[in-house]
Amino acid sequence: MLFKEITILNENFEIEENMYVGVAEDRIEYVGKARPKKDFGEEYEGKGRLLMPGFYNGHAHSPMGLMRGYGENMVLQDWLEKRIFPFEDKLDSNAVYWGTLLCMAESMRFGIVSSSDMYYFIPDMVQAVLDSGVKTNISRSVVNPMGVPFEELPSIGETRQAIREFHGAGNGRVLVDTSIHAEYTTNEETCRKLADLTHEEGLIMHVHVSETQFEHEECKKRRDGRTPAQYLNDCGLFDGPALAAHCVWCEGEDFDILRDKGVSVASNPMSNLKLASGMCNTPKMMEMGINLAIGTDSVASNNSLNFFEEMKALAVTAKVKANDPTVITPKEALMAATRNGALAQGRTDCGVLKEGNKADLIVLRTDVPNMHPVHNMANNLVYAASGSDVVMTMVDGKVVYKDGDFLTLDMERTIFEAEAATAKILKML
Repeated sequence: MLFKEITILNENFEIEENMYVGVAEDRIEYVGKARPKKDFGEEYEGKGRLLMPGFYNGHAHSPMGLMRGYGENMVLQDWLEKRIFPFEDKLDSNAVYWGTLLCMAESMRFGIVSSSDMYYFIPDMVQAVLDSGVKTNISRSVVNPMGVPFEELPSIGETRQAIREFHGAGNGRVLVDTSIHAEYTTNEETCRKLADLTHEEGLIMHVHVSETQFEHEECKKRRDGRTPAQYLNDCGLFDGPALAAHCVWCEGEDFDILRDKGVSVASNPMSNLKLASGMCNTPKMMEMGINLAIGTDSVASNNSLNFFEEMKALAVTAKVKANDPTVITPKEALMAATRNGALAQGRTDCGVLKEGNKADLIVLRTDVPNMHPVHNMANNLVYAASGSDVVMTMVDGKVVYKDGDFLTLDMERTIFEAEAATAKILKML
């Protein structure tokens, strides 16, 4: 495909107008002012449109799409114990497949090309991702509060199976990570042994860190004054590539650990605000050079995968946290939503619109009222654009969503099956 005379967010995250971008197979092959000599096939008219890298969702629990709006205005523990855990206890393969597919459709609609997903029923989730045409870094969340021997944990067997069967599937669209759910849901032996397995396999560790003040302070009581980040680091979880979700209550030495160990952080501003968990100290992280990505968390706690909303929330909460309206520039927010998320997933050839990179691209309408006037298009992208402005999503050079049409799935059936699976579970509760 050739995008012609289109505005782009280039590899330096600057706006360039009247550009040509050629896509061949799964790669961006040409970016330039002049029309390329090569025939790239179908041509896309760029007037009133902007082309940019797709979004990389740094933290998600996609099957929880079935729980959208199911628990509202509740404190976290009541929300979990009275709503989420009982519902999850009734999940089956069918429900997880359709719940995941529903969230993949919503992801395409809002320009998310890849998600770091932490859950269970991994084969069903992988199938939904492969059927949809998008990407995932997927991990089987490991919990072990009772101290069951490591190799006897079903979740470890499922993790090993996922590594064997799915790592690299879909021409690399599926990557398998490992996951300790959190410090408070497992024991030290499990953390240490899963860290060893992660390093042996050369994978990324995905873990919840200091999401709530209660979690953070209780860890210090249990772990001789150590915070979750300090404890998990002592267990070896950060000795290789790692993605730490939330990090709302990190303090002191925590930031040095994240920086020195090269841990990526997935901030989840909308979910953290909605659950009143707090605001991540993203200004400090960026100042220290920590790779900052953005996550949505689950639709059950966020209600939406609108990544423009998430990006704006990241920028706005950073300004409030620092009490400084100058922190986090539009360029930095855009990088957090795209390139930084790709790096957090180990996808080094993704997240930037440049020759040789994977063609994970989205097109936005700019001929809409909310995108005018244009004093600075980057400002508009972060603070004025909406997920509804996305008119095309392309993953590895394949268009999966265009002008309201989902090209890889039956949207009517997906909604029907997701509703039916939800209704079936509700009857059992």
